[in-house]
Order: sequence, then structure tokens, then C-alpha cells
Amino acid sequence: MKVRVGFGLGTRGMTASDTRFGPLVDDLERLGFDSLWLSERISHAGPDPLVGLAFAAGRTTNIKLGTSVMVLPGRSPATVAKGWASLDRLSNGRTLPAFGLGLRDAREQQAFGVERKERAARFDEALGLVRRFWLEPEVTHEGEWYRYDGVRVEPKPVQQPPDVWLGGRSDAELRRCGRAGDGWLPSFTTPDLAAAGWKLINEAAAEAGREIDDEHFGVLIPYVRTEPAPELLELFRARFPDADPGDIFPVGTAALREMLERFIEVGASKFVVVPAEEPADWTAELEDLAAALLPLEN
Repeated sequence: MKVRVGFGLGTRGMTASDTRFGPLVDDLERLGFDSLWLSERISHAGPDPLVGLAFAAGRTTNIKLGTSVMVLPGRSPATVAKGWASLDRLSNGRTLPAFGLGLRDAREQQAFGVERKERAARFDEALGLVRRFWLEPEVTHEGEWYRYDGVRVEPKPVQQPPDVWLGGRSDAELRRCGRAGDGWLPSFTTPDLAAAGWKLINEAAAEAGREIDDEHFGVLIPYVRTEPAPELLELFRARFPDADPGDIFPVGTAALREMLERFIEVGASKFVVVPAEEPADWTAELEDLAAALLPLEN
């Protein structure tokens, strides 16, 4: 099992500044982190994640490039396929597309023009089409939400096709990952919950006549340097009213490493660590994380 440690920046506004984001990307590459992950919020200051990853691709040669996540409902599957295939070719096959339904937020949903009740059905149909556009010379399709007649998308990605990662923790989301995902990247979870979720995903995959690579069990882990801020604790208590915040937000590098080790024990091997609060010195932060976490890789 190949353990790999990536770094997530969410929707931080600093990713929209070349003088701040550029040096951080350089540090991630220099220190040997496996991947960089950007998230999508229309209403937050961070850039479109695909644009931010394209910027990072141009400064690097090794680091992989992922989204955590890109919203799929409300987008044209053809243009999504085109954007990711273009980035995959320009980065020499380093993309890690991860798609989701989007926030349960009325304003974010308005931005994508999709009713909440439509999101899941649109997502399922769109994801299949994105893969077809990556693989097939032309796509003809007549579905509930999308219609194409001999549509051709070029270029094709270097990876044939790129692995698609999905998140989520509900039974419906886990079963969708089993039916249609190539990897699972949940957040705000514990080793025990993740192990149970991975079991359900593999059961759903078997029912669909599929297999998911054992090494495509990942976890996104937020961490803090001191005690979590009140807003983080509020978010935590809303999701886990009976749990200890330390089970979700490890405090400090040693606790973060210990949590990764616990996830490794239940079979996870791909990690994205995300600072819940912005550090005073990004280079020092990344160097400290690299010294503590990258020795776990094998």
C-alpha cells in the first residue's frame, strides 16, 4: 500500500494572489508533497479550482493536481471534460479530478442554476458523460438532462481515463461512490466511520460489477495548531454532537501524524491535510508538516 500525503488549501483567498500562491506551490514541489487540492465556492475569494491548478501545473513537474471538490451539476459535461483533459495533457497526466454535488447552500446552488432536488440525478448523468467524452471519439446521448448528437471533445487526457474521486458520508453518497467512483475522499470523519464507509462503498461496487483499487481510499483531514476557533467548533458540533473535537481536528503536528497512522491502520493510504487556520509563515508550516508526515510514505 502506497501512502501518499497531499496538501489542501480549500478556497483560501491567498490562492488568488500569484505573489503568495506561487511560492507556496513551489514549496510543495520542493518538499515532496504528493498533491495539491483546491476547492470550489462561487462566493469565496479563491479562484476557480481548475484555473488555480493550471497555474500550479505551470510551476511544477511532479505534484499531482486535485479538486476537493469541483461542483458538477449545472455544468456542461462536455466543457468539464474538455477542461480536465486539457489540464491533464498540459501537466503530463497529473490530474486528480474530484467531483461533488455542491454545498447545501441556496446561494451557491443559485449560482449553478440547479434546484437542490435535481442535483443527484444531474450529477449521475453528467459523470458518466464526462468519462465518455474522455474515452470515446464521439458521444451520442439522450438522457433526462443532457442531449448530444455526435459531439466530439478534444484533446483526450493522457490518463485513459483519469480516476474520479468522490466524497460524501451518507449511505446514498457512499453507494454512488461504489457505483461510479474510482476513489473516495471523505472529510470530517473518524477512522472508524471511514472504515465503515469504505466497506459500504466496496459492497456497492461489487453489486454493480465493479472493483475499486484498494489504494484509492483517501481522507481529507483538517488540523489546527492550537484549540479550534469557535466557528470550527460550531461546525463540528453540528455534525458530531456527541463526539470529541480532537477526533476530527487534530491539534498540532504530532496529533496530526497520529491521526494519519490511525487511518492507515484501517486501510486508508491517500491523505489531504488542510490547515483550518492560516499560518503566519507558510514555508515554515510546510517544512514542519513535511518533516512529520512525509516519512509515512513508502
